Amino acid sequence: MEQAGEKKVLGVSRNVFFLGWVSLLTDVSSEMIFTVMPLFLLNVLKVGTPIIGLIEGIAEGTASLFKLVSGWLSDRLGQRKSLAVFGYSLSTLAKPFLYIASSWGVVLVVRFSDRVGKGIRSAPRDALVADSTSPNEMGKSFGFHRAMDTMGAVLGLSLAALIVYLVERGGLELTWHAFRTLVLAGIGPAVLAVLMLLFFVREKKRGAQPKSGDPTAGQPLCEGPAKAADGRFKLFLVIMVLFTLGNSSDAFLILRAQNLGFSVTHVLLLFVAFNLVYALAAMPAGMVSDKLGRKRVIVVGWAIYALSYLGLALASATWQLWLLFALYGLYYGISEGVSRAFVCDLVPVERRGTAYGWYHTAVGISLLPASVIAGWLWHLIGPSATFYFGAGMAGVAMLGLLLFIKER
Repeated sequence: MEQAGEKKVLGVSRNVFFLGWVSLLTDVSSEMIFTVMPLFLLNVLKVGTPIIGLIEGIAEGTASLFKLVSGWLSDRLGQRKSLAVFGYSLSTLAKPFLYIASSWGVVLVVRFSDRVGKGIRSAPRDALVADSTSPNEMGKSFGFHRAMDTMGAVLGLSLAALIVYLVERGGLELTWHAFRTLVLAGIGPAVLAVLMLLFFVREKKRGAQPKSGDPTAGQPLCEGPAKAADGRFKLFLVIMVLFTLGNSSDAFLILRAQNLGFSVTHVLLLFVAFNLVYALAAMPAGMVSDKLGRKRVIVVGWAIYALSYLGLALASATWQLWLLFALYGLYYGISEGVSRAFVCDLVPVERRGTAYGWYHTAVGISLLPASVIAGWLWHLIGPSATFYFGAGMAGVAMLGLLLFIKER
């Protein structure tokens, strides 16, 4: 819980500020390396879309089990930071092995290790963000964190586009040399992120009551009656699973862009545009949710997602993708941070770590069937089928959220 008199940086607590920088640096690294990994598999290793979907699904889905365990451990041990440090460190250690990857099996092992690291760190980190924030500013803090994370993606993708252009001079397919160069360039920011987490982020005592003079004194700590909160949280998880079944890996957006004729450099620039919109929308959306409620903001975000996926199914020209990727970024900016703040609204403070573990696990495990379904729909029917399915599942999830979950 944010303490009275604690100095804020850019409107958020010191911990949230530095956790934002940790995520920014990590995303600079990850986006440089992993965004083009589907093209490395397709163009260099000559792997088909079913295998690409399987790799993404296994990596995201099975590693999600660690999100539940690490969230529960952070509640039991009262230690968020140490688990987060371990998770970030594991991901950082895994990345250099992509430099020597020569088969899709090696890529799977590295991708899995990276996602295990993400699984270990995600729930404790989100719980630490919540522990470092006043209840009436949850949306703002999670929005700030998402914005910083996504600005890292903007920087990473921009650097990746520049490197690929200099190495390939606008080639339509990714080369082995370009991919290895990206791996080497991405290691440094990942190491800096771990060091920043070690030296600048502090552990927080959970459940501390606000000191006298704290403007949030007397406000509930993100909890209503326990049974009601638990019931709504479980329903929210079910609805998130339904939504995620249609929200396959972004690898398929990359393949769709190349399918419509984009060069590797232009694919990276598409994701720069996507992440820039995401970053600009995240904090305002969180602040709006603090005032108007989370549910309505999430529904608007999911509606935009459905529109962007319908557009991706119907797209026939490269210029259309710029608008569709911007819409997709708007969905992320509106929904991602607000969904995480909503979790805090639905559970008691002493169960935050476990709740974020369940949230990330439910989403992550759903990505396994989602990515496998997407890969086979693409392979058997065509690219449009993958995106029609995603739009349909978003519609089902929106109805579920509107009909079955009430805000306190």
